[in-house]
Amino acid sequence: MAAKPVAIVAAEAAPNPKPSGYPEPFYSRMLGRQKRPLGDVFGLKNFGVNLTRLAPGAISALRHAHSAQDEFIYIVEGEPVLVTGAGERPLRPGMCAGFKAGSGDAHHLINRTQREVIYLEIGDRSMPDDVEYPDDDIRATTDAAGKRIFLRKNGAPFG
Repeated sequence: MAAKPVAIVAAEAAPNPKPSGYPEPFYSRMLGRQKRPLGDVFGLKNFGVNLTRLAPGAISALRHAHSAQDEFIYIVEGEPVLVTGAGERPLRPGMCAGFKAGSGDAHHLINRTQREVIYLEIGDRSMPDDVEYPDDDIRATTDAAGKRIFLRKNGAPFG
């Protein structure tokens, strides 16, 4: 087993090789997003931390709400728009937002500027976790093996 580092430069952490686990046609919508999984570098199991970059025009995720996982974001650079059930809110560096599990308040970020957006996203890894996507024909659930799977809203698999 490789030794975990004590400290790193976050922007130098290896990015995820894939921008998303979503099936098509949703996967392609994430091509402007790059996540660097910082928590994994240190072997964190109870919560995840990502340094995430959104290119101009990119979105953070499909607008979604978790049943079991809390989420928190902190804006480092850029000015994304936070979209929730309450509407839109422009954000700037130093601002943060939190999303309580089970609230049903679907959310995501949109980068409508010509500059990159960099933010930290922190979330717990509670399972099982169901994820609702009110704007799209997709939902996520946990299978019997504990793996996240995506289905259409009617329960049909993708593919």
